[in-house]
This record gives sequence, structure tokens and C-alpha cells, in this order.
Amino acid sequence: MEAMLGATNPKPFNRTSSMALAIFDLDNTLIAGDSDHGWGEFMVEKRLVDPQHYKQMNDRFYADYEAGCLDIFAYLEFSLEPLTKIPRQELQKLHQEFMVSVIEPMKLSKAEELIKAHREAGDRLLVITSTHRFIVEPICQWLGIDEIIATDLEEINGNYTGKVSGTPTFKEGKVIRFNQWLKEQGETDDQSYFYSDSINDLPLLLEVSNPVAVDPDSALKAQAESRNWEIISLRD
Repeated sequence: MEAMLGATNPKPFNRTSSMALAIFDLDNTLIAGDSDHGWGEFMVEKRLVDPQHYKQMNDRFYADYEAGCLDIFAYLEFSLEPLTKIPRQELQKLHQEFMVSVIEPMKLSKAEELIKAHREAGDRLLVITSTHRFIVEPICQWLGIDEIIATDLEEINGNYTGKVSGTPTFKEGKVIRFNQWLKEQGETDDQSYFYSDSINDLPLLLEVSNPVAVDPDSALKAQAESRNWEIISLRD
């Protein structure tokens, strides 16, 4: 079933209770692009990395992600290494510039409407993303969502080590981290929505009570159609 979320219709929700858990993927779902890949392109543009080599590898890893065959640990080893060479204060300044030049142009008005509709329904809002926390936390704050499950980074004395802390929130890792979060929060997923664009999120989409494919890639669209999941577009 395909549906377009209308700007004036805040109820794409079939309710069995007054409050639900609204879970959102971030990249290519709530924003019109991939923040992780975009950060890599930003570093290339700023010449914070070797431009030719980094762009080639960044694009290769992103193609693997889109194809559903990304080696998340190889990618994280590659993408986190530059963070170890830049002082934390300078990273914060760079991220502010990144927000203005890269992320703000990815704004989606229909995504804002969807977030608003869930908030006005009294739902608890959560972003769960495979992108690491340094990149996504300011983006989620900009979107007005405070609760985030992201790939966490190891820090020593306030500096990034280039290593991951805990389980990366990718594929089955999203399910693991989500279940940990539910237990910690005393929550259940009995009335839950998960919005995603990517076949990589199939494991978590299978876990929630209301999976929604958002501008899905071809593989996820096929899965959504075969399972009679809702398909929506948040693109203008």
C-alpha cells in the first residue's frame, strides 16, 4: 500500500493506545541525503584528508552500503581515523560549518510534519542510526529529537581514539541496541513505528509493530510490497 503523508493530515497512525514509540532512521529518511557520506565529502573539500584517496574510498564504502553489503567495521576504521588527528574543539567548529553548508540544505518539510504529527500525538520520538554520534547528535537536535541511538565512539581524555564503543547500530546491531534501550528505559515496542529508507534496516523493520518504508531503495521497496507495509514519501 503506497501513501503520501499530507501536510495537513497528522494521522498516518492506526492507534491501539494513546501513546506510541516513533522510531526514525536519519539518513535519506528524515533528511534528503546521507550525513555520514556527506561528512566525508566535507572533509575532502576542506582538505582535512587526502582528497583523491579519501573520496575514492568514501564513495566505495557508500556504494557497498547502498548495495547492502557494507563491512561496517572496515568502514568505521576508515572513517573514524581522521577524527583522531583533529583537536576536539576544532572538530566542533567544523561540525557547525558542516551543518550550515551540507545538512541544512537537506531539510525536508514533510519530515518535519511527520515528526510534529507524532509529537502532537504524544508519542516518544527516537532516532536510531548507523552513523556515529559525533555526526548525528547535532543533526537530531536541529530536528528537535533528543533521544538517539547511534554508533558510539571511544574517547580517552576527551579525544576520539578511532575505535567504536559497544555494538555499531547497523543491520542486526540496530536490533541489539534497540532492545538494550527498551530494557534500560522500561519501554516496550508493542505500539511502535519505524521509518526507514534502506534494506539495511530490514532486521529492525521486522521487529516493530508498524514498519514504514520511506522513499525506499529498490530492495526495501520489494520487501515492503511483498509484506504489505506502508510506503510513503517525504520528498518535496
